[in-house]
Amino acid sequence: MSTGTGSGKSTATWRNWAGNVTARPARETTPASVDELAAALRRAKEDGLRAKAVGTGHSFTSTASTDGLLIRPDLLTGIRAVDRAAGTVTVEAGTPLKRLNAALAREGLSLTNMGDIMEQTVSGAVSTGTHGTGRDSASIAAQIVGLELVTADGTVLTCSADENPDVFAAARIGLGALGVITAITFAVEPIFFLTAREEPMTFDEVTEDFNALVTENEHFEFYWFPHTGNCNTKRNNRSPGPAAPPGKVSAFVEDELLSNGLFQVVNSVGRAFPATIPGIAKISSKALSARTYTDIPYKVFTSPRRVRFMEMEYAVPREALVAALRELKTMVDRSRLRISFPVEVRTAPADDITLSTASGRDTAYIAVHMYRGTPYQAYFTAAERIFTAHEGRPHWGKVHTRDAEYFSKQYPRFGEFTALRDRLDSDRMFGNDYLRRILGA
Repeated sequence: MSTGTGSGKSTATWRNWAGNVTARPARETTPASVDELAAALRRAKEDGLRAKAVGTGHSFTSTASTDGLLIRPDLLTGIRAVDRAAGTVTVEAGTPLKRLNAALAREGLSLTNMGDIMEQTVSGAVSTGTHGTGRDSASIAAQIVGLELVTADGTVLTCSADENPDVFAAARIGLGALGVITAITFAVEPIFFLTAREEPMTFDEVTEDFNALVTENEHFEFYWFPHTGNCNTKRNNRSPGPAAPPGKVSAFVEDELLSNGLFQVVNSVGRAFPATIPGIAKISSKALSARTYTDIPYKVFTSPRRVRFMEMEYAVPREALVAALRELKTMVDRSRLRISFPVEVRTAPADDITLSTASGRDTAYIAVHMYRGTPYQAYFTAAERIFTAHEGRPHWGKVHTRDAEYFSKQYPRFGEFTALRDRLDSDRMFGNDYLRRILGA
């Protein structure tokens, strides 16, 4: 692997986190500055190579796969600037979210919302539409107020609502198709406390009260355990504090033992003996107890996820959530499928990002998972049939079978994005097979 301005030949195979995507790039580069990145792109263009930036590989799709130049952003990290008056922080694109969250906390600042894991780089997370759950905010990309993008010819574009606004509208969730993001400016706020309330509810209770639960809480999500009528719910709301994190024993039992260690064992048993899964699910769904705790945002929003899996997630209009979820439950109950992972449900308000899954509509997300190494196609195919019947939009970084023809009907501004791509990358330097399928040739 090369560092700095060098772009050395690569002999390494790149793999994503789930292990379902591999790539053999011709060469790699780890630029230490925007200028070095621009120079590496110009050289790749002269040599007829395609190029892709990769983060930590948390996408289940081939978004970052390339046979050309693989760009690692490991040296493009850290906070560039903090503007307390404007309430913004500019961060280098390769910074892992966990380092950004910790750095912001040291500055007495926080993002307003975030997803439930923080292993991704900031550019990887926003480029695929990573989101949390929220009545008023959800996606990380919707908190961007500016970004720096290096295009195929090495041009550095500064983008915001006022500067290159058409690029800004699209590049916040750009799928790596428009260029390489090198810096992002986020809106931030003074750090605050969240009180989390986790408690079990039945499937019928949650679906009947879903609209009220979303309306009454700043952040609401729940997990349904297939083969049961049981759910675990989580409500996060702002609190005056003080911090009252889970006790060490509670944190170990809930977050490490049940959610990671024992869950790993349970899934391994289920993979070997699928007939045991419904019985295990009934026990597992009752293992998590009610608890309430208070802490700073990233310690409440995020949690460790060490059990590897495959995932499909679809965004449906929020008003369609209950019907879609009930259809999913009926399908599972009537099938011979054995599902050991809970189904996750979250929400997001409408936003104005061109290819955001919440673009132009209040949204609910349904995520289905299967333990890594377990056949997932039958379950995902049946689930996808339900989601697409409700005008679902798949998460860009998770398993799906949709193509450009489908997306052109689901995204009113799809043509706006592809036209911008034609202008910024007419030679498809940032293209690959996945982007050809979802965006067209």
